[in-house]
Amino acid sequence: MWEYSEKVMEHYRNPHNAGVMENPSAVGETGSIACGDALKLYLKIDENGIITDAKFQTFGCGSAVASSSILTDMVIGKTVDEAKKITNEDIVKALGGLPAEKIHCSVMGQEALEAAINNYLGIEEDHSHEKIVCRCFNVSEEKLVQQIKEHNIKTVQEATNYCKVSGSCGRCAPEVQHIIDKVNAINEAPKKPMTKTQMIVQISKVLDNYVSDELRKDGGDIELIDVDENKVYVKLQGSCSACPSSHLTLKNFVENVLREHISKDIEVIEYKE
Repeated sequence: MWEYSEKVMEHYRNPHNAGVMENPSAVGETGSIACGDALKLYLKIDENGIITDAKFQTFGCGSAVASSSILTDMVIGKTVDEAKKITNEDIVKALGGLPAEKIHCSVMGQEALEAAINNYLGIEEDHSHEKIVCRCFNVSEEKLVQQIKEHNIKTVQEATNYCKVSGSCGRCAPEVQHIIDKVNAINEAPKKPMTKTQMIVQISKVLDNYVSDELRKDGGDIELIDVDENKVYVKLQGSCSACPSSHLTLKNFVENVLREHISKDIEVIEYKE
């Protein structure tokens, strides 16, 4: 018997923003009724790119309803650029966790959001060329590879948890495991060290996408000054520059984020003029 958090049960019993939206700015769909789960997400977006309303229709289990419900709460009030950064892990965290076997419901929410944003931006997705690995749930090799890379998947069961692949007849399990092993072998192969320019570009992206927004919430910001091998020199700005806990911010937050996304050997150093 699976255990669900109080938050999951709350959104399942009393889903927020369920229903059809009149004249939406964007619509995103994922899954299919034939495969057992389907989600349709509607967004209303104003002239400033802010999501002012969201609604959903879903066919699936209680976790699918809860994931869709809390996703609409999460996107309302955000800009399109902010909504782009929402991951399935964010959905799971907001729900207080999901059973491993139900993680695919949060992935479905992320996929519907991506589809809706692409619809708003006029980006057309063509999946006609994709090779289908699991016909029971219409999972393509491209989708499977994406999930393997994003979630460090090692086994067929983990893949099933994230995208339902091989979750029915199981005939595709050997091929799924072969793809998992192939992707992991490529990911684990030795990589050439990045040049200084490449390091600066990658570090700047991580600071922009994962650090600056959090610091700005408290009136601060961060500036990349220089990179010397694994030493990253930064300058805190705004309220962060005078904060007595600035050293902890650099070590416990900024350094950990850069180590997670770029290299475990990175050392963040505060630039002193």
